[in-house]
This record gives sequence, C-alpha cells and structure tokens, in this order.
Amino acid sequence: MLVSLITIVVAVYGGLCLCLYFYQARLVYFPSTALHATPQSLGLAYENVQLPSGAQTSVHGWYIPSEHATLTVLFCHGNGGNISDRPQTIELLHNLGVNVLIFDYAGYGESRGSPSEAQTYQDALTAWNYLTQERKLTPKSIVVFGRSLGSGIASWLAAEVKPAGLVMEAAFTSVPDVGAKRYPLFPIQWLARIRYDNASRMKTLNIPTLFAHSVDDETIPFEHGRTLYRLAAEPKTFLEMTGSHNDAFLQTGERYAKALSNFFHSVGT
Repeated sequence: MLVSLITIVVAVYGGLCLCLYFYQARLVYFPSTALHATPQSLGLAYENVQLPSGAQTSVHGWYIPSEHATLTVLFCHGNGGNISDRPQTIELLHNLGVNVLIFDYAGYGESRGSPSEAQTYQDALTAWNYLTQERKLTPKSIVVFGRSLGSGIASWLAAEVKPAGLVMEAAFTSVPDVGAKRYPLFPIQWLARIRYDNASRMKTLNIPTLFAHSVDDETIPFEHGRTLYRLAAEPKTFLEMTGSHNDAFLQTGERYAKALSNFFHSVGT
C-alpha cells in the first residue's frame, strides 16, 4: 500500500508539473476583447492605430497627442484586460504633457492573434516602428513605459532600440522568480517557458531608468523592484509607492505624478 501511495503521489505531482509546463500561458495572460471606453470618454482626441504584427496577428492601439509635446510615451500594459481598462493612466500621462501610444498585445482588445512571450515582443516592436517610421519620431524623443507584465516587454524593447528612457513600474526580476514564490513545491525555474527576464536585461541596459514599486504590492514583491534598481546602471531613480499592485499609482497620487514629470523632463532635455 505504501508503494502504491507513493506511486500515486508521484504520478499526481508529475501531472501537475506537466500542466504547469504546457498550460502556463493561461497563468500569465488574461486578455479581454471588449473595449468598453475610448480616450474620447475622457474628452481626449485620439487616433486609432491598427498595424500588422506577423502572420495572422495585428496590433491595435490608440495614439493620444498632447499639444506642444516633445516627448512620446510608448505604454506597455499588464497581463489583464486591454487598453480600455487604463483610462486613469492615459489621462495622467496626457496631463503631464506627453504624447501617448498605448497598444494591446495579440489576443487583447482588437489585436488579432494569441499572446506569447515572443509575440508580445514583436507587438511592442511593431508599435515602436509605427512611432519611428510612420510618425517619424526619433528614438531620443520616446520613453518606453512598462507596468507589471509590461515591464518585461518594455525592458526587452529598450534593449533593442535604445529609447530616451525607460519606466519600470511594479516590475519583476523574472516570471520564474515570481512563479517560484507562488508555487514553492514545484521546480518552476526548470518548468518555465515564459521568462521575461528583467534582471538579466538590467545588467546590460545603459539608459536613464525610473523604477516605481509599492511596498504594499501583493502580486510582485517590493524586493523585485529594489533588486532591479540595484542591477541597473546610472542614471536611475527609484520611487517607493504605497497601495495595491493595480492601484498604487493612484494611491501614491501627487508623488507619483511628480516623479514621472521630473523623469520626463530629465530625459527630454
């Protein structure tokens, strides 16, 4: 009976490992397709952007101009919902006097296809090429901004294209590091096919970077943000926020807006 019990436990454990390996995308990406608002809901003029991003995939986004802006923010959002769930972010950035391009990854909102690590990288590069090739913006006039999952996409893009600056908000060292904390009984470092390795990229990036992380973050531990900050080269800034993972930028309020404004001014001159 003991041998049978051990066999059953091993089989169940092995089956769970296989599930984590083959179905991990379902633990990382949580897209929604319905757009329930647009920047017009905020009284903001905007342009719809629809761009091919590989075979059978496309990127949909919104370009929100700001009068007299000299800096443009390319915003990479988190793993849930779609761009219509970020009205506060759009309004806040617009009020800081920057142009904004916010886009959805494949499978999110009106972007066609299915999300994967490689595809989200391609989607971000497609959005970047739209700014630099179609809108004729220079790399030195663009800040790449990544929040939560978007930090892994933003850091990859920044390493590829060298923008004026990088914002890493609620960022993780890597997806396997987050998974290992959440599923301590499993060898996540071996099982993880989705990695978004921010820690490795911080060692090679050489651009101005603002890190923002909440001490109350219940999803990505605060220490992840501090670790990334320690790994990054100068010039770098760290903003300690308060509040939950999804609402810290709102709860931190004026300090958050001031930190972004100061960073934009520092890289835009």
